[in-house]
Amino acid sequence: MIDIQISNMEKATLVEVSGRIDSSNADQLGSALTGTVSNGQTQIVLDLSAVEYMSSAGLREIVSVYRKLEAASGDLRIAQPSVRVMDVLEMSGLDTMLQIYPTQVDALGSD
Repeated sequence: MIDIQISNMEKATLVEVSGRIDSSNADQLGSALTGTVSNGQTQIVLDLSAVEYMSSAGLREIVSVYRKLEAASGDLRIAQPSVRVMDVLEMSGLDTMLQIYPTQVDALGSD
């Protein structure tokens, strides 16, 4: 089960996710992120600090939204991924593609 909170901040839309992201609920993450992009938000900070586990299904949703934002001259920043999620990002090679920040404040404040 995952919980997703979306907040409009000054420079970006903050999407905070908690729980375990797997094939049974990754589409919820994808829908939330895609909905944000569809609403015209092209600067997104995805806070993964409270995510305990992420499967390849979750990674696919993140990559899909990353590509949509890239096509719209937007930006997806990952904030404070948990140790387990960071391991998955590194193993998949996504740590070299995505912008990853140590804190939410750093991700929100970057230009």
